[in-house]
Amino acid sequence: MEETPEGTPVGVDDPYDIAGLCDHLTDDGRCRFALNHAGVDPEFAEERAANDYACHVGEADEWRGCPHYRWTTTDDECRRCGLEELRLAHDDSRPLIEEHHLSYADADTGDGDSESVDASHELTVALCRWCHAKVHQSFARIDDDVDPDPEAVAEREQRQAAEAEELGFQSARDRFEE
Repeated sequence: MEETPEGTPVGVDDPYDIAGLCDHLTDDGRCRFALNHAGVDPEFAEERAANDYACHVGEADEWRGCPHYRWTTTDDECRRCGLEELRLAHDDSRPLIEEHHLSYADADTGDGDSESVDASHELTVALCRWCHAKVHQSFARIDDDVDPDPEAVAEREQRQAAEAEELGFQSARDRFEE
C-alpha cells in the first residue's frame, strides 16, 4: 500500500486507480494549465499550443505521464463510508469531511521508473475525520465497504438538531412572552 513520507498508509495500492479526470482538463478536451499558466512551464505550454492545447493524455487515462496532472476532491461526502458533510453557518467547529492526500512529492510512481515522471501530482479524496484516522492509523482501505462510525453519526445528528433549531419558527408573541 502507498505510504506518506512519515510511513503511514494512504489506503490504496495505486492512487491513480482512484483518481479521476485532471482538474485542468476542460470540457472540450483542452489543457487549462497550458492555457492559463504558460509561464510556469513554457516548454509544456508550447507543446500544447502546437496541438491547439489538446490534453496529451486523451482517452488513454495515463495521467502519470502528465507533469501537471492534478485531481482534487470537491465532494462533501466520505468516499469510504458515505457520511455527508453538514456545516453550520457562523460555527467554526471542525468539518466532518476532510481532504485526504493519496500521493506525496518524491513518491515512487509505482511503475518502476520513478525518474521518468514527476510523482508530485496532487491527488485527494474526501474522507470523514473518522475514516481518515482509520486509514492513516491502520490497514483500513479507502475502498472498504463500511458504515459511518457511530461517533460520526452522533456528531452529524447533533449538527442536524442545531440546524433544525436554528431554522425553526417561533412567533414574536411566543418569543416576547418568554
